[in-house]
Amino acid sequence: MINVLIVDDHPAVGEGTRTIIESEQDMKADVLFESDKIMEVLEKGKYDIYLIDLYMPKMNGIELTKMILQFDPDATILIYTGYDVVSHFNLLIEAGASGFISKTSTREQLITSIRCSLRDEAVISIQLLKQLKRVESAPSVNEGKQYLEKISLSTKEQKILDGISKGHTNKAIALELSMSQRTVEYHLTKIFTKLGVGSRTEALLKSEELGLLSIFSVKN
Repeated sequence: MINVLIVDDHPAVGEGTRTIIESEQDMKADVLFESDKIMEVLEKGKYDIYLIDLYMPKMNGIELTKMILQFDPDATILIYTGYDVVSHFNLLIEAGASGFISKTSTREQLITSIRCSLRDEAVISIQLLKQLKRVESAPSVNEGKQYLEKISLSTKEQKILDGISKGHTNKAIALELSMSQRTVEYHLTKIFTKLGVGSRTEALLKSEELGLLSIFSVKN
């Protein structure tokens, strides 16, 4: 029996994917809706395949992939997402992902991807492969410094971004920096605009990709 763990914070997606997988006689699937509960699940047993959403509120797909592989170095992890992963491709590969599946994939594509990954075959769509041919590699730390100068993040914005990287809430960041929560939210909006993102998770991923977080830790 092939055991699959689906990690997705959207119940409809998680349950729908489980139904598709369990339509195969030799497959069984469990669903985890809260990514930060992963260790509780892993302590009960390992899975043959992990289908992980990229953007989740408590722990994103990159962090989750790293955590699973620390617990189970031989784990096979597929990023299962409805978003474009091109800008995060290098980070995901470095984290240990074995492949990528779009949530718009057909039933046949999903099942085939799972079976291919079990044979240690890379799973990547032709569309994504073509996109990657036109994408430059992630910037180095020096390039990140140039990007930092270009977007001109203020000291407060840098400290707020550092707080996000540590998993702090807006309230905790406000207390640490001695400012109101409304002020933190105002600066967050400016950070999102400068980085071209729309959420804390995306800001974190973008900053990691550009090497900005390591720059902030050195400066602070």
